[in-house]
Amino acid sequence: MTLRAGRAKKILGRFSRQRILVVGDLMLDRYIYGGVSRISPEAPVPIIRVTHEKSMPGGASNVAWNVQSLGGRAAVCGVIGKDADGNELKDILRRGGVCDGGAMEVEGIRTIVKTRVIAERQQVVRVDWEDDFDLAGRTADDFCRRLVSEVKKSTGVIIEDYGKGVIRQSVVDTALKTAKASGIPVGLDPKENHELGLGGITVATPNRKEAFTIAGIRESPAHSNPLEDNMLLNVADILMKKWSPALLLITLGPLGILLLTKNAPPKHVPTRAREVFDVSGAGDTVIAACVLALAAGASQFEAAEMANYAAGVVVGKLGTATCTQQELLNYLA
Repeated sequence: MTLRAGRAKKILGRFSRQRILVVGDLMLDRYIYGGVSRISPEAPVPIIRVTHEKSMPGGASNVAWNVQSLGGRAAVCGVIGKDADGNELKDILRRGGVCDGGAMEVEGIRTIVKTRVIAERQQVVRVDWEDDFDLAGRTADDFCRRLVSEVKKSTGVIIEDYGKGVIRQSVVDTALKTAKASGIPVGLDPKENHELGLGGITVATPNRKEAFTIAGIRESPAHSNPLEDNMLLNVADILMKKWSPALLLITLGPLGILLLTKNAPPKHVPTRAREVFDVSGAGDTVIAACVLALAAGASQFEAAEMANYAAGVVVGKLGTATCTQQELLNYLA
């Protein structure tokens, strides 16, 4: 399979007409950067002299950020706290053009914040702020009503599960039912410890570890040729039967993607990365590019190739990153 630049440009030209709704756990990612010159006298830890800080959309919000970066119109549907962090996240999303009308503020919980301290390009520690949360009762009913309204305004849906409480069966059922009635694609980025009924999903993009865990099989060492990796192929077959997706993409890191469709043999799409610096956020880029491409009329194979190329751009950057249309076209060229 080879996605030519001319065809890619035609598909990318339709991205601006797509509104992709990302449903899931909304988070705020904070980064604290600095340098290290000595060890603390209080404990054997480095003292970091802070040079600058930045905040970015995280979790499901980062998938929406990827959609927006690729030239689509993104919207989010999730839960945040009534707090300063939630306001900061909404402000960042709005400034980036992401619609936050589906972000529901809930009293009594805090917005999830992940703070990474980075010294000399090396992550030293990550600090997570989050509450145990379960979307239930009247809150769940209100959320599902909001979800229906948002799906009806969209041309594609991404279910982004980080296992933080938003993605549950009633939410998945609502998204799938409403999307089916509208005839739009639904993508899933799954969590390995979350058992959900997902019949009718358009595309699922687990990584290798998630795929093995969800299939209930202990992960085996990766084979250099995924098409000769019998354990992986068995796992893929289990997931195809379990979810019945039109398209299954199992991301394999430096080995690329294993692609499966109904009534066709598995295909291996080799990685398009020239250099790999950081795989953070690559899965977010894969699901964003794939669903955007499907919504824009790409074939299943074209969507998979476009997602693979976009991931190749992202892993060549340091930290959680995104891919722009121009970067993708330059990469294809």
